[in-house]
Amino acid sequence: MLKDSQVRSAKKKKDPYRLTDSKGLFLHVATSGTKTWRVRYVFNGKESQIVIGHYPDMSLADARTALLDVKKSIREGRNPAAEKLLKKQLLTSHYENTFEIIARKWHEIKKPFWTAKHALNVIRSLENDVFSFLGGIPISELTPQIVLSTLQKVEKRGAIETAHRIRQRMSDIFVYAIASGLCKDNPAAIIAPALLPVSKGRQPAIIKLDDAIDMLQHVEDVPAFPVTKLAMRFLLLTAVRPGELRFARWEEFEGLETDSPIWVIPASRMKMKKEHIVPLCPMAVEIIEIIKQFSCHLEYVFPSRRHPTKPMSENALGYLINRAGYYQRHVPHGFRAMFSTIMNEHFPQDRFVIDLVLAHAPKDQVEGAYNRTTHFNRRKELMIEWEKIITKDLKPVQDLAKVLKD
Repeated sequence: MLKDSQVRSAKKKKDPYRLTDSKGLFLHVATSGTKTWRVRYVFNGKESQIVIGHYPDMSLADARTALLDVKKSIREGRNPAAEKLLKKQLLTSHYENTFEIIARKWHEIKKPFWTAKHALNVIRSLENDVFSFLGGIPISELTPQIVLSTLQKVEKRGAIETAHRIRQRMSDIFVYAIASGLCKDNPAAIIAPALLPVSKGRQPAIIKLDDAIDMLQHVEDVPAFPVTKLAMRFLLLTAVRPGELRFARWEEFEGLETDSPIWVIPASRMKMKKEHIVPLCPMAVEIIEIIKQFSCHLEYVFPSRRHPTKPMSENALGYLINRAGYYQRHVPHGFRAMFSTIMNEHFPQDRFVIDLVLAHAPKDQVEGAYNRTTHFNRRKELMIEWEKIITKDLKPVQDLAKVLKD
């Protein structure tokens, strides 16, 4: 049997050699002088050997203890070399499946379905606020506490909306990881109620342009009945109230083949009990033409999926927004606040006309007597501008209607 002094004093030679201990354990000395502990063993009638450690990191006493583990594996019918390889693969896999690596794989899969700008915004938000804190942790080891702590750092600088948006992206990454067998839980989903609520008025609304486009892209990525998605886009483009849209009837649309298409909403459905004329932008007309293929024989333009003779559910649009991760952050009625804020920023000189688009009660009673032609041309121009501003990074309408056409 070997002694510590023999192991310590073993020097490199022209050829590799071994110093034998007992029960198959020996010290291998390479021509470079590197010393490794190895075990010779027989498994299923075949002789093999396995490296169990390096000297001096593993002492002689430790090598003898490790030898006992090798012998135990053999007695239990397990090949020590195969076990070592499996452990190495698991360890390598463990550190290849960090949150950052999985997040970047998820991003590469999603990127073809996004605009270049949106894809860049997504990965930058993760790089700036997530990867530096937990990117190197295996995704299976992340807990709700770790995720919440990371997002609270974003909250502390006052970026509440950003924290919610990043949480949604992290949740999507965990869903991808679960589907890929890399983890079992979605801690980003669990901690949603623990984040600070987004500041809101009577109707939650996202009103900053970049945030709005980001939200719309998320919403339109959620699987849903195509009529619901088309209705959501139509609501966005017209800035009407959700109830006014749900009960839209075919006879209310005029001049769809002219250069001045309109939607005439009857006074009975308007909050101010006055008929409201909505100039339709080109994309809004495109939506109506596509919907015709589906519901032109029905009473309502946007019918219920389950009961086609009835209008779509009052909750359909809200549920779609919620499923995209914007619960209590944006509601269908919020598109009006979005339109008002963004358009007033772009066209401050048209504040009064923007109010007319929204069918708000004019403060000036003289102006309150407007009819269906009041400022029509300017309203028409503003709706076309709104389409250009808010849909420039969104999917084509045809993509929202593919299922209808199939």
